[in-house]
Amino acid sequence: MESSECDPSYSGACLDPYSSDYDCEGGSGDGPDYTGPVAVVGDDHYGLDSDSDGYACELS
Repeated sequence: MESSECDPSYSGACLDPYSSDYDCEGGSGDGPDYTGPVAVVGDDHYGLDSDSDGYACELS
């Protein structure tokens, strides 16, 4: 995918900017889309960075 087809608010994975919602893989979210660890570099409009440290869906 070209970078313009990825959500510019997240880095490290290409999240679809047209998705209605993303949740962390292996978590309790209901999708419809899921992602692994990503850096939040803009507005965290999917609410993936629960501890607001700039990294979302971290492996614990």
